[in-house]
Amino acid sequence: MANYIALLRAVNVGGTGKLAMTELVAMCEAAGFAKVKTYIASGNVVFQSAKSEAKVKADLEARLASYAGKPVGVMVRTATEMAAVLAANPFPDKAPNRTVAIFLDDAPPKNAAAEARHLKDEEIAPGKREIYVHYGDGMADSKLVIPAAKAGTMRNMNTVAKLAAMAAAL
Repeated sequence: MANYIALLRAVNVGGTGKLAMTELVAMCEAAGFAKVKTYIASGNVVFQSAKSEAKVKADLEARLASYAGKPVGVMVRTATEMAAVLAANPFPDKAPNRTVAIFLDDAPPKNAAAEARHLKDEEIAPGKREIYVHYGDGMADSKLVIPAAKAGTMRNMNTVAKLAAMAAAL
C-alpha cells in the first residue's frame, strides 16, 4: 500500500466548490482508501491505497464529479513525492506562507516562468511536476498570471510540510 496525498482544485476557496471534509472522507473510504485523514477544509486528504496514482486520481475525480455535478481537478502525490517537493523548494529562506508549489499533472513547460504575466515582486521556478512561486509582498495584491498553472492547484510551504508529515506518518 502506498501513502498518497490528494489535492483538490478550487474546493472551499472563495465561495467555490463547497465540499464538507466528512463527504471527502466518505468518498475516499468508498473508493477503498485506508487511513483517510483531511487537513484544513481546502481539499487536502492523505490516505493509503494499493491502487496506482492514475487509478487513485481517476476514481477520486469520478466520485467528485458525481457529487459536484461538474469536474473537480485532483492532483495526487505519494508521500515520498510530497517530501521531495518540500525539499526542492528553491526559496527555502523565504516566508513559507508566501511561497507556494503549484501542483500539476505533468512537468511544467520550460517557458512557464517566461510566459508569466503581471509580475511585480514574485519569483518563479520550475519543479518536477510543480511550479514554485514566492510572493514577495504576499498574494493578496498580486496580479500574477502563469498560463501553465491554469489547471494546477497551489499549496503554501506550511501546508506542503504538514501534508508530507501526515502522509509519512500513516
